[in-house]
Amino acid sequence: MVLGKVKSLTISFDCLNDSNVPVYSSGDTVSGRVNLEVTGEIRVKSLKIHARGHAKVRWTESRNAGSNTAYTQNYTEEVEYFNHKDILIGHERDDDNSEEGLHTIHSGRHEYAFSFELPQTPLATSFEGRHGSVRYWVKAELHRPWLLPVKLKKEFTVFEHIDINTPSLLSPQAGTKEKTLCCWFCTSGPISLSAKIERKGYTPGESIQIFAEIENCSSRMVVPKAAIYQTQAFYAKGKMKEVKQLVANLRGESLSSGKTETWNGRLLKIPPVSPSILDCSIIRVEYSLMVYVDIPGAMDLFLNLPLVIGTIPLHPFGSRTSSVSSQCSINMNWLGLSLPERPEAPPSYAEVVTEEQRQSHLTPMSAYDDFERALQGPLFAYIQEFRFLPPPLYSEIDPNPDQQTDDRPSCPSR
Repeated sequence: MVLGKVKSLTISFDCLNDSNVPVYSSGDTVSGRVNLEVTGEIRVKSLKIHARGHAKVRWTESRNAGSNTAYTQNYTEEVEYFNHKDILIGHERDDDNSEEGLHTIHSGRHEYAFSFELPQTPLATSFEGRHGSVRYWVKAELHRPWLLPVKLKKEFTVFEHIDINTPSLLSPQAGTKEKTLCCWFCTSGPISLSAKIERKGYTPGESIQIFAEIENCSSRMVVPKAAIYQTQAFYAKGKMKEVKQLVANLRGESLSSGKTETWNGRLLKIPPVSPSILDCSIIRVEYSLMVYVDIPGAMDLFLNLPLVIGTIPLHPFGSRTSSVSSQCSINMNWLGLSLPERPEAPPSYAEVVTEEQRQSHLTPMSAYDDFERALQGPLFAYIQEFRFLPPPLYSEIDPNPDQQTDDRPSCPSR
C-alpha cells in the first residue's frame, strides 16, 4: 500500500540457519536490514528501530459479590528480557514539525543495516499460549514532518536451548501401581500396571519407546492406553492458571479378566510441539507421559512419567559437534505451530456421562486404527481432543488405595 511517496517499508533478518527462519539464542547478534522504497524524493526526520523481548500473561476471572452484583478480576504480569532502541537516520526528537535537520531520501530502494546483541542471560523460548506468550520483535518507525509515522513490526524466534544429552534427562523413568476394585461386599482381584521409558528428555519428531506390563485380575474388561500431555502454567499476582492439552496418544488391546498385556517398546511419536519452558518466572510449559488403564465404571489406574522436550537431540556416543544454528534447523518443524486453544478442563467424566451414554458412544477399533494412521500426518499437529473416552485428569486420586490382605483372590494368569 502506498503511503504518500513511501511505497514500502520492510524488515529482513540475516538468518542463522538454512530454513530461512530468523532463529537466535541468548548471546547471539541479531542483524538485518530495514528496506525502504520511495516513489519520489522525501524528507525524513528519523528512521528508528525498537527491538524488544518479553513474556506476558493475562487472564480474567468473574466473581460474585452478592445476589445482584458481580465483578471481574484481571490478572496480568510481565517480564522484560531486553529493550533496545537505535536511530538509523536523523535525530532523537521527532515530536515537532520543524524543517530543520531533515534528511532527503531520493526515489528508489534503500537499505539500512541494524545490529544488536541479545543478553547473555537465559531467555525464555518463544511461545504462544492461551493465557500468555513469549515474544521477540523488531519495529521500524519512519517519521516525516506533518505526516503520521510509518511503522512496521516483525517477530523473530528465540530458542533457550535444552540439551537432552545430560545425565538428568538421560535417566530412565519408571513406576508401578496396583488397584483393587470393590463392589459392595465383593472384592475382585487387583489390576496392576508397570511402565518404563528409556529416558526423560526427547525432541519433537522422536518416538518414545514404552515398556509396560498390564495384568487384569479383576472381573471387568479393561483397556491399556498411553498419552502425552502438555501443561501450560501462568502466574500473576500470586495466582496460577493452568491449561492441560493432549498432544498424542495410543490404545492397546482390551484385556478380559485374567489376561496380561506386555508392551515391548510400543512407540508413541512426539508431534511438532514447542520445547519445555522451565526458567521463566511467569510461564512454564511442561510435558508428561501418562500410561494408564481405562476401567469402566471406576477411576482409572494411571502412572505419570515426566518428560522434557528439548531442542538439541540425542548425540550418538555423546558427541557435541553441531552448532546452535544447525540445531535450530533440525527443530524448525515446530516453529509457527502451537497447540490450539482449549476450554478449561471439564468436570470429571463420571459426573457428566452415564454408563449407558458411554457404551452407546464407544468407538470401534477400526476408528482407532485410523486415529493412529492420522498421527503420521502433518495436520495432526493441531491436536484433536477426546470426546467420550478422555484420559483421566491429573487431579484424580484413587479412592480405594492398595490394601495388602491375605483374602485377596489370586490371578488365574499367574
